[in-house]
Formats: sequence, structure tokens, C-alpha cells
Amino acid sequence: MDQEQTTMARRTRGNGVAALTWVRLALLVLLGFSLGCSEFIVIGIQTNLANDLGVSIAQTGQLISLFALPYAVMTPLLALLTGRFRRYTVMLAYLALFCLANVASAFATGFGVLLAARMVLGSISGALLAVGVTFIPELAGPRRSSLALTLVYSSYSVALIVSTSVGKVLASTVGWHVAMYGTLTLALATSVLLALLMPRTGQTDEPATFAEQARLLKEPSIFTGILVFVFGIGSVYTFYGYVTPYLEQVLGMGTVRVSETLLAYGAVTFVSNLMSGWLDARFGLRSLLFTFLAQAVALAGMFVVGPTMPLALAFVMVVALLMYVASIPSVSNFMGVARRRHPKALTLASSLEPLSFNVGIAFGTLVGGAVVSGPGIRTVGLVGAVLALAAAAMVAVTLKLGRRHA
Repeated sequence: MDQEQTTMARRTRGNGVAALTWVRLALLVLLGFSLGCSEFIVIGIQTNLANDLGVSIAQTGQLISLFALPYAVMTPLLALLTGRFRRYTVMLAYLALFCLANVASAFATGFGVLLAARMVLGSISGALLAVGVTFIPELAGPRRSSLALTLVYSSYSVALIVSTSVGKVLASTVGWHVAMYGTLTLALATSVLLALLMPRTGQTDEPATFAEQARLLKEPSIFTGILVFVFGIGSVYTFYGYVTPYLEQVLGMGTVRVSETLLAYGAVTFVSNLMSGWLDARFGLRSLLFTFLAQAVALAGMFVVGPTMPLALAFVMVVALLMYVASIPSVSNFMGVARRRHPKALTLASSLEPLSFNVGIAFGTLVGGAVVSGPGIRTVGLVGAVLALAAAAMVAVTLKLGRRHA
């Protein structure tokens, strides 16, 4: 009888551990969603911000680009500087700053305050995501890690749907501050749950010096892999950084139609994330050669057809379908190089995707702003197509470097 009770007790503990593991993985997906909402909320409310704060549409683009630039710089730098500290402690510090920056954004009364809050938010968001991702291998195991990564990054697409479409409706009816209050509430709830339930210790708590991690950055395929994102994501954000005014001014949509279109766009980007994991499992980095060529065609098509509907909207949705395909193949490339040659740099490697992604966002938004202020907003698709071709070239170089090293 005692043996039977012991067996049942062990089974109960095992079920409890498994349930807690799934809860922790779900919280990491929620973290990705919360980070995405905080990042993308301004895209759907650009026109409202410009009118309320007395700035131009091009200036509101700074809320995107000056979020992305600190994100890109600070993500790897913080990974290098915090390698000696326990992962859980570092996560708590990042969560506190994440919440404070959301508070400042939600209660900002001027453009300068909002811009400063966005810069702080950008400075720690990538580092927080990178730390969160390092929990995945030990929680999900090697066989399920790819799926878990796909879900975390897919949560960004869901955030895109919610924050841009719902944010646009809220900003147009009850004010943009209310939309920001929603992202703040989500950030606070997510942070409290992570602090309470995530493991205090783990496999990546082994101290790693700055030099031990920095060697990863000397790998040529890492550098070219970053450039894949700079040009690839930059090509999309040349257009997407100004998607709301594009839909309003070029395609002639009203508030409701813009919100519906942003909702559909976000739903398609969710499929894009799922495609990213599927293509990586079957073709790896090679899949991005076709992806960026197709992206160039779609962006150029937007320019060619101009305001012609529904063809113009069809090209916009093709861009959405390809928007995040680069994510998982690139993460696999970064993490694979680290595992094979620099095992102590896994946290740094996990930070390179958000770094590269946000360099691409900043680059694309800045280019898009120059196009909007110069040739005009209709031209953003043509310029984005040129950047997509540059991304395809960088994929080819990265593949060649990988074969040479092998």
C-alpha cells in the first residue's frame, strides 16, 4: 500500500511539474505579446498623435525609429554586460524598467516625453525578450524548442493585430491615452506573473565573461546574417512604418476601413510567423532567397498599381504574408553558430534576432520618412523593393560563408 501511495504521489508531482512548465511557456508567449503591443501601439495611432501633439506624420515616425535604434544597440550590449549575473535577477530588473517606461508612455502629455519613454522602452525590450527566450530549451526540451520559439515570435503578430487595429479605434473614439493604458495594464500583469512563476535558477546561469561572448560577433556569417534583417525588415518598414497614412492618403480609406485593414494585416502576419518555422524546419536559411525576391515583387507592385483597388490591397497583404518569414531561419542561424563554436554566447546569440529586427525597423522607418518627405508616400513601395533585393543578396553571401566554414 505504501508503495502504491508513493507511486501516486510521484505521478501527481510529475503532473504538477508538467503543468507548471506549460504555464511558464505560456507566460513567455504572453511576454512576447506584451512586448509587441508596447512596440507597435503607436503605428495604429500615428495620425491621432500627430494631431494631438502638434507634430507631423514624419515626426511620429521617430516614435518607431527611436524605439528601434536603442533596442538594437542595447540588446546585445546588455547581454554582454549582464553575463555574470543570474538570469532571474536580470529578468526582474528588466521587467521593472519595462513597466516604468509603459507608465511614462501612458501618461505622457507632450511629444518629447513620449519620445523619451519610447527610447527607454526600446532600450530594455530586446534584452528582456532575449533573456526570456533562454528559458525555452530547458522548459520545452530540444525537440519542442523550435515550436516554442515560433509561438513566442508569433505572439508579436497577434500583438500587431490587437495594438494597431484596436488602438486605432480607441484613439479615434476615446483618445490615444486609453490605448496606452491598455498596454500598461498588460505589461504590469505579465511582469507580476513572470516574477512569481519563472524558475529562479537554470542551465544558462553559468557566468560568461564579456570576451567569451563577444567572440561570437567576429563570425562573418553572424555579421551578414544581421545585414539580412537590416535590408529585409527595412524593406517592409519603409512602407509599414507609415502604413496608416498610406492607407488613408494613397488608398483613400476612412477610420473604420483602416482599422479593418490593419486587423486583417495582423492576422496575415500571424500566418507569416507560422510559415517561418515551417520553412526553417524544411529548407533553413535557403528559404529566404525566394522570400525576399517575392517581397521585392510585392513592394514594387504596390508602387505600380498605386491606388487601384482591390489590387493595391492584395499586394499589401502579400507583404504581410512575407513580413516575418525571415525570423526563425535567422534565429536558427545565430543560435546554431553559437552552439557549435561559442556555447557560452547563447544569450548573446538569442539577442541578435531582436537586435537585427529593430535595426531593420529603424533603418526602414528612417528611409520611409525621407521618402514621405521627398518623393511622396506612394513611392515607399518602390524603395522597399530595392532593399528587399539587397536582403536576398545578403542571404546568398551568408549561405556561401556557412558552406566555406563547414
